[in-house]
Amino acid sequence: MRRRYASLCPATPTGHPAPARSWLTGVLVLLSCFAAPGAAHACACGCGIFEVGTASMFPTRSGGTLSLEYDFMNQDDNWSGTSSASAADNEDKQIRTTFVTAKLQYMLDRAWGVSVDVPYWHRQFRTADDGGVSEFTHGAPGDVRVRALYTGISDDLSTGLTAGLKLPTGDHAYANFDRDTQIGTGSTDAILGAHHIGPLTPDRAWVWFVDGMWDLPFAYSGAYRPGNEVDVTAAVASAGYRVGGWTVAPLVATVGTVRARDSGAEASPGDTGYQRVLLAPGIDARLGSVRVTGLVDVPVHQHVNGNQLVAPAFFRLTVGHSF
Repeated sequence: MRRRYASLCPATPTGHPAPARSWLTGVLVLLSCFAAPGAAHACACGCGIFEVGTASMFPTRSGGTLSLEYDFMNQDDNWSGTSSASAADNEDKQIRTTFVTAKLQYMLDRAWGVSVDVPYWHRQFRTADDGGVSEFTHGAPGDVRVRALYTGISDDLSTGLTAGLKLPTGDHAYANFDRDTQIGTGSTDAILGAHHIGPLTPDRAWVWFVDGMWDLPFAYSGAYRPGNEVDVTAAVASAGYRVGGWTVAPLVATVGTVRARDSGAEASPGDTGYQRVLLAPGIDARLGSVRVTGLVDVPVHQHVNGNQLVAPAFFRLTVGHSF
């Protein structure tokens, strides 16, 4: 049975007015020309949005941050091209996923650091099968990400670079999921990224930041090759307002993703790959060494190949502790 899966998901770490979205879409399309010469990012549905973060996660000093991130999406709307399509055109009916990711970021000094992300996914999948609808539920560890961080470009740590690997630690052999819906991709990926943060107003009451990441699989298992993916966030955020003992800062960003089609005999290239722009308002709250960030990502533009399930919104909550 050929299954068509939605690759449109919520990811880890908001909005600009319409001109910014147009600019971001153009940048993403340009990047995709370099990112995927005929191959698609076939990571399990929902990983893309977690590739980039908010300014609260950027290194600002030596020392560490330990955080736990919760993400949720419910994909139940069949989509084709740039609009909703009949559910009858897609054998898959629903993909409901909860993501929990433990993250450790540690700066050895003001210039160099490391980060490790260890995810766990729980996925419920409903698909047409033999005249009825079958439901499968599976939970397992996901693909671990290990990266090196460099922030020594400027004295104020406003610009950072990252490079590392996504390791094939996630389960990619569950019998009732196809390869593009598995919790793990079965691939080893190179990760390259950069971020920059700067003042939007002279008093620094508001700041802006951009954060981008390129995921490039270079080793994979079976007849399924995950392709390249580019994720970019552009955002503005407040320095914060005092509410009791907390400092509460609103933020808003656009999050853009370009993912090409999957490739290989175990892939479904006709129904994978997409371009998407999300508008994501959120709140960042701080109390001493504790930081809480919540975001709701809403699609404002999405184009999918073939038929894929999409979600109306994606939800993210991160609780972190600095030490």
